[in-house]
Amino acid sequence: MQDLQYIEIETRPNPTAAVIWLHGLGASGHDFEPVVPELGLPDDAAVRFIFPHAPNLPVTINGGMRMPAWYDIKAMDIDRVVDTDQLMDSTRAVGKLVDQQIERGISAGNIIIAGFSQGGAVAYELGLTYPQRLAGILALSTYFATAKTVQPSEANAGIPINVYHGTADPMVPQALGVHSVETLKGMGYEPAYMTFPMEHSVCLEEVQDIGRFICKHAL
Repeated sequence: MQDLQYIEIETRPNPTAAVIWLHGLGASGHDFEPVVPELGLPDDAAVRFIFPHAPNLPVTINGGMRMPAWYDIKAMDIDRVVDTDQLMDSTRAVGKLVDQQIERGISAGNIIIAGFSQGGAVAYELGLTYPQRLAGILALSTYFATAKTVQPSEANAGIPINVYHGTADPMVPQALGVHSVETLKGMGYEPAYMTFPMEHSVCLEEVQDIGRFICKHAL
């Protein structure tokens, strides 16, 4: 996969922390750009937000139409049949963005990986396997697509994880969020789980909690 294009926003010069935030199927890096001012970060918080654009791929569940996607979804059953090779390619591509932030002077321990829906599946894989300790994982309205194959790094044992889900989500049923949390607990992690009365989206209360997570774990 070619290097990912992305949007970059810095809340102040010389950032000391970074959040790499992955959008969902058919969206773009612009999707979560408006969230930054709503996070409620302190005025002196210097955070670099990276919003990558997924490559255009044919997506089976959408009739083979090409659209921004981190990987192909071949069936929408409860277990989600996905193209794992493409998911791993995306994981490596986003991992390069983490490497770049470290090269630019931000400690791995101050980098958070966030992802919505499809992006969250990549966030799980990358956050759990990255060879250096990261600040945390934010999983929004998503599922743990590589739960059976993931090979977690020792560096990220016990990494902070917040999982968010809408109780009326018709695209990614809440059961998938619950299953992700139960799987993570079975692997020895201690994810926090929050639900909101919404569909496949985000809400202000959720965004504000994400802001608190960033402050607690990356600043």
